[in-house]
Amino acid sequence: MNITGHKVNKLEDPFGILSGERYEFFLDIEVPKDDELYTENGLKLKVLYIIEEGNSRISHYHIIENTTEKILDFELEEDEVKMVEAYCKEHVNEAD
Repeated sequence: MNITGHKVNKLEDPFGILSGERYEFFLDIEVPKDDELYTENGLKLKVLYIIEEGNSRISHYHIIENTTEKILDFELEEDEVKMVEAYCKEHVNEAD
């Protein structure tokens, strides 16, 4: 899996009840044709990334087919999750 681009937004908590900062990432990804995730329509990941008390983590993510916006029922492998988390950490300062 390769991350080819992204958009990131800081999410606001209008009621002030959530601790930490929350960011929504949309990652453009490519996977090999022989990968079970592969689709001709292309893929993106929607990731909720949280920074709280100096720690950061992925709260959850969805794998989405680009053309249909359909959420696919797959999970990333552990090494892919670590790669996504590192990518988010590197690019979180670009949030709007």
